[in-house]
Amino acid sequence: MNSSLALIWTITAATTLLQAANGLLQALMPLRMQSEGLSVSAIGTVAAAYGLGFSSGCFLAPSFIRHVGYIRAFASLAAIAAVVVLTMTQAHSTLAWALLRGLTGVTFACIFTVTDGWISARAVSSHRGRILSIYMICTKIALMLSPLAIGLGSIVTDGLFMAISAVMSLSLLPIAATTTEEPPAPRSVRIRVRSLFVAAPSAVVGAFAVGLVNGPVIAITPVFGTSIGLSQEKSAALLFALQAGSLVMQWPLGWLSDRSDRRYLIAGLAGGTSLVSFLILLASAGGGQMAILLGFAAWGGLALCIYSVCVAHACDIVDPGQIVSTVGSLLFSWAVGVTIGPLFGALAMDLMGPRGLFIYSAVISFLLMTFIVVRIRILPRPPGKGGFVDVSPTISPTAVMEPRLDPNIDAEPAAPADEPQPEPAASGEAEKPPHKSTPATATAETFS
Repeated sequence: MNSSLALIWTITAATTLLQAANGLLQALMPLRMQSEGLSVSAIGTVAAAYGLGFSSGCFLAPSFIRHVGYIRAFASLAAIAAVVVLTMTQAHSTLAWALLRGLTGVTFACIFTVTDGWISARAVSSHRGRILSIYMICTKIALMLSPLAIGLGSIVTDGLFMAISAVMSLSLLPIAATTTEEPPAPRSVRIRVRSLFVAAPSAVVGAFAVGLVNGPVIAITPVFGTSIGLSQEKSAALLFALQAGSLVMQWPLGWLSDRSDRRYLIAGLAGGTSLVSFLILLASAGGGQMAILLGFAAWGGLALCIYSVCVAHACDIVDPGQIVSTVGSLLFSWAVGVTIGPLFGALAMDLMGPRGLFIYSAVISFLLMTFIVVRIRILPRPPGKGGFVDVSPTISPTAVMEPRLDPNIDAEPAAPADEPQPEPAASGEAEKPPHKSTPATATAETFS
């Protein structure tokens, strides 16, 4: 355990610093754009540019890392991200913001490929869960707490952007100090959304709906808060509530996910998200700030965990050798949703006012619940076989967990040659037996 911690402390410290900067940027950007007079539609366009850049970066990252190595890749990408954040102080048009935001999407996707791949290569099977929990908790707490720092400066001056850039630059220090050998280069990924949809339509549609809903809500939440009369600090605190709810709920939901048909949980989370969206509308109309904060915490605990269950459900169905392709296909489905979702969310706010964002959220979540319920009625499935890991759409498909074997543990004996083998099943969700899968953990939900 201690030896594995020694192998990941540098990348964990670097990623924690990066996520601290990332969380503050997530709160600052929409408020800064709003103060400069950009419309909600323009802010949604900028958010869509991030989704497009992130999805592109996920599939460009492996070749870049193979060319320069993990350490140099992280160092160069973090430096680029820091410069891009400083350049945002000079952005005054929708096009400029969109270009810069798209570039941060590319760099963050590549950085997360580095960090997830590094952790995946260093985890040992005998204590994999503890190693990943330390990594995930550190980065998620940083992402959760950092938006509260919005009150330490003014959104109309450049001080907060400079602070974000400085913290990103500091993330280089742990990486520069590492003395461990670099992990092997990541693999390329083949995207097969159509074949995955045939095998696990609930997972593909769920990942797409997650992008449609979570993308605009996280990207536009600070603007929603100020639009209903909250201060900038309290608007940023809504992001804290979203991530806090997700952090609290991930383990209970994982326990439930491993003990039932995971689609029941997807449907329940989607239905709960729809209901809580309406409760947030009522709370915002009544002006109860504590009720709004609790509503956002409940929303985050439900909506931000759907993607994890979709990944686990798909990995139950596909063959173990197809896990990497499966995660990549789900990430692509999410990326399509997160690219167009902010446009629809912003349009809803333009047409119906600030509360249109959660009317949109309620409708999309209800449609997802309806689709999953129909699928369950058409084709019941057995409970999941375990292996649930809280994973967010920031995961790189090349960083799917393949934990190292502990050298002190003997390998499992091979099955006898005369042991009867199951006959191969035809393609499709109905016939594929569930496989226990162990997708990698990743950083917290960071549509930022």
